[in-house]
Amino acid sequence: MRRGFGHYVRTGYGGAGTAARRMGGTAATAGALGGALSSLAAGQNSSQGATLDPSVLAGSSASEVMDAVVDAVRPVDGTQDAEASRVAIRNALSELLTRFPNADLLNLSPEQREFAVESYTAHDVFNRFDLDVGQTIREKAPSATTALSRLRQAREYVKETVAASFRKLKAAGQTLTAGRITQVVKQALRDTFDVFEGYAE
Repeated sequence: MRRGFGHYVRTGYGGAGTAARRMGGTAATAGALGGALSSLAAGQNSSQGATLDPSVLAGSSASEVMDAVVDAVRPVDGTQDAEASRVAIRNALSELLTRFPNADLLNLSPEQREFAVESYTAHDVFNRFDLDVGQTIREKAPSATTALSRLRQAREYVKETVAASFRKLKAAGQTLTAGRITQVVKQALRDTFDVFEGYAE
């Protein structure tokens, strides 16, 4: 699997640097997500629009708030990239509520917002991988069960590698503070793809 990721980055994208640049939209969306969640926590209208007005969302279910965040951060535009990012945001917020069962989506702590951004990044990287080569994995697997198992392993590997990249940056003093989320995520993506590409050697 590691060799497969290495080949994917080196051959499919032409190297870690190109892959990270091609995923620039992920970093931008991560910044928008972090900004939206910060605005909600501060009780302010998000720059993403009226759909994230805390006073309007007060009393809404977690599912309704997640839908509003997804629509505001990554509106539908008919592209596969947008749909993959929307799924990644929704999955990240669901994962957040699993990790922090008592979390209030309208008032997330800094730790919870960081987790959401990191989780979104991992989900979006995997979704891009799935869009690019998932069908091939499914077709070459001896059974549907095997294909699902391989994709599940790939998703967990991506999550672990992305998480390690964020930990490395945090240890170096680069944190997901307001205004720096996009920059930090870009670096995390570069580090992640460097790790992937290394397995092609």
